[in-house]
Amino acid sequence: MGSCVSDLASRRRTIRKFSSDPVDMDKVLPALEAACQAPSGANRQPWRFVIVTGSDVKRRIREACERGERAFYAGVGGELGTWLLARGLSWRKPFLEEAPLLALVLSDVEAPYSKESVWLAMGYALLALEELSLSTVTYTPSDATGVLRAVDAPEGFRLEATLPIGLSADEKPREPRRALHEVAFLNSWGHALETR
Repeated sequence: MGSCVSDLASRRRTIRKFSSDPVDMDKVLPALEAACQAPSGANRQPWRFVIVTGSDVKRRIREACERGERAFYAGVGGELGTWLLARGLSWRKPFLEEAPLLALVLSDVEAPYSKESVWLAMGYALLALEELSLSTVTYTPSDATGVLRAVDAPEGFRLEATLPIGLSADEKPREPRRALHEVAFLNSWGHALETR
């Protein structure tokens, strides 16, 4: 791994369509190792990863997620509903079975700042996956109960996201990002941050 972090961040994109090509587990492990280097509240390192490769378990996860998503999408309207429709997103989540593997990212709910810590770790993993030429989407189901049950997760752990991992088969362009001058200010809100 040797790419510049800003280059990795600027080329990474969300992928929801995956090639059927298999992914060697040894290629994914460096991304998980990178995630484990993230800072965490009180250094509790509250992240846990469940890697799912079995087609039966992936199918059960997809079915559980789609049950919750049906209810979510039925109640969505307004600006969010328009945004989802414009991108062709729906309650159907085929990528949960199509990706060669799923990395379920859980957090220990008893650890201080567990949610924030785990999402920092996922940021590390996303950049590492990009460097490894692997693609993913940070998917958080509307109802995680069935997913946790499918992998026998113990009490006290919350599903933060599911990362389907594989080679991209998605031609969709990268979503635009706001420019730095739109989101960064100097000393107080609205004061332009000088950039070179």
